Amino acid sequence: MPCGGRPRSLLSLGPRAVLLKGGHLEGRDVVDLLASEDGIEAFRGPRIQTRHTHGTGCTLASAIACGLAQGLDLPKTIRRARNYVLTAIATAPGWGRGHGPLNHVHTVRREA
Repeated sequence: MPCGGRPRSLLSLGPRAVLLKGGHLEGRDVVDLLASEDGIEAFRGPRIQTRHTHGTGCTLASAIACGLAQGLDLPKTIRRARNYVLTAIATAPGWGRGHGPLNHVHTVRREA
């Protein structure tokens, strides 16, 4: 996927991988790019039109950290983290008048 030299410039600073988030770009899909020594991999998903997106970047980073701590490889970790954030946006509680919070507890199930 062409995206100029920016990801490679970031990689030259020392990290093994860089995730470039695309949530603030225009379009009906959200596309994030993972740049690593293996190349550039695109992760595409639907954009949900909502104002309840406060904390999506921090939530994504935390979900990625959890997946890596569990021993998942990076692309699988990113796919799982993006799915977690997508569901958290889709099921947001709708609080507040501005950019409201996500539903961070959507994975918690109440046992009968």
